[in-house]
Amino acid sequence: MFSIRHQSRMAAVQILYEWDLKEKKESLEDIFNHFFEINQIKIDPNFVKDLIHGVEKNIEEIDKLIEKTAPEWPIEQIAVIDKTILRLGIYELLFAKEVPPKAVINEAVELGKEFGSENSGKFVNGVLGTLYREKVEPNLNKEN
Repeated sequence: MFSIRHQSRMAAVQILYEWDLKEKKESLEDIFNHFFEINQIKIDPNFVKDLIHGVEKNIEEIDKLIEKTAPEWPIEQIAVIDKTILRLGIYELLFAKEVPPKAVINEAVELGKEFGSENSGKFVNGVLGTLYREKVEPNLNKEN
């Protein structure tokens, strides 16, 4: 049994995935509403909306971070589901900052294992782990 937060992240991944497949031409709000018309899962709708709109608002910067952190994988060559999970993880890790960084990375890796290919969890862990070491950890040391 998954926690409500985990199920909310699963919903956010599915909504963002559909949005990307539709080339961002349909509003996230419409996709969100349709998702909940056809799925009866326990989630926190406000948390899901915060996640999807946070990714939408910061997508250009998030995608630049993906390109910089995984230069051997041009963003257009990354599987859509992996890119979606990375976007969500990066948003939570660097922009939302409400969840402890290691929990964000763990959640993203689990989402990669659930939705992605055999190597998705490792790929997500590698990118988010690098961003953690480069962007989060140095700031933690400054605070102490």
